[in-house]
Amino acid sequence: MDLLASRASRMKASEIRELLKLLDQPDIISFAGGIPDPALFPAQAIADAYASVLGGAEASAALQYQVSEGYLPLRKWLAGQMGKLGIACDEHNIFITSGSQQALDYLGKLFLSPGDTALVTWPTYLGALQAFNAYEPRYDRLTPDGGNMTPAAYQAAAAAPSTFAKEGGKVKFAYLVPDFANPTGETLNRQQREAVLDLADELDIAVIEDAAYRALRYDGEGQPPILALDCERSGGIENARTLYCGSFSKILSPGMRVGWVCAPRRVVERLVLMKQASDLHSPSINQLVMHRVSEAVYDGQVEKLIGAYRQRRDGLLAALEAEMPDGVSWSRPEGGMFVWLTLPEGADATALLARSVKEARVAFVPGNAFYADGSGRNTMRMSFTLADERAVGEGVPRLAKLMKG
Repeated sequence: MDLLASRASRMKASEIRELLKLLDQPDIISFAGGIPDPALFPAQAIADAYASVLGGAEASAALQYQVSEGYLPLRKWLAGQMGKLGIACDEHNIFITSGSQQALDYLGKLFLSPGDTALVTWPTYLGALQAFNAYEPRYDRLTPDGGNMTPAAYQAAAAAPSTFAKEGGKVKFAYLVPDFANPTGETLNRQQREAVLDLADELDIAVIEDAAYRALRYDGEGQPPILALDCERSGGIENARTLYCGSFSKILSPGMRVGWVCAPRRVVERLVLMKQASDLHSPSINQLVMHRVSEAVYDGQVEKLIGAYRQRRDGLLAALEAEMPDGVSWSRPEGGMFVWLTLPEGADATALLARSVKEARVAFVPGNAFYADGSGRNTMRMSFTLADERAVGEGVPRLAKLMKG
């Protein structure tokens, strides 16, 4: 173990990944894993696509090596989808990854030297922290609503010596989930998105826009992607500083591990070099199948999920309203998969989880896992995508009873 690189000390197990093991226990009611309902997967369409690909002229291509950029027809389809969001681009701006998690790892590798600073929201997606941690950054707080940190203050904090760099580092990027954020479920309005771009312009840094949940809007008015606003400002994608990370995992299938990055060509070219040195390319057969399935059922699948998940979100919110004790508050997301709870000051959600699993057989995710500094101990995340009527009807009252003592 003495031979390990210093970055290994920052690689920690995901609390969420560990909690997913509880799903194997049939008596556990879980609001923990932010995972789609497998009963809603387009399983038949996927099975038909695999059979068609392997039984036809594309079989050789599906089983052969693929270019590192990704399967060309899928990249063209994605470029068309980005165009519908107000982002004019072509296949050269699309890079296929093995899930959007790989995109976060690659972007961390691309930008971060030891001691550099990543700006993240407080809280933020745990998987992003895990991806970036290996590259030994420090974190500073990104506040889209504004705060007392000026660009000069961010730069000064980044330049100060740290554990990883005696001469300090630079602010390299701002990372955020602007639509139905994991873990809070919150969505940034246009003014907040513009403010992030203003800050990025002043600091001359990149913006990583994690859009994993964007398609899952149940209420309210949709907001333009940050990349679309950036393209308006800069004159087009080749001049943009925003890198858009998308995923099929929440809509079609997480197990196929297909995601993408939409970015200026100069960034895509660098990512391709990383892919060549890492896993050469994402699985060919999965890309071919994902292209067929997307063309056939994507829009209909989105509508199906919206109908199902909206009902589950409403059920969880109603149960929280009916059961939770005074002093507990929660977000009311317009989409996505999560509700974020804030417990009274001084409460410890990690300790509550241990009791909840043992005494109430209910699981959730303690909120401190989502804070770069480990704070937020009185917060917790509940996912509603697997929360059917029985789970909510039994699980929320049990949890509330435990909170009431």
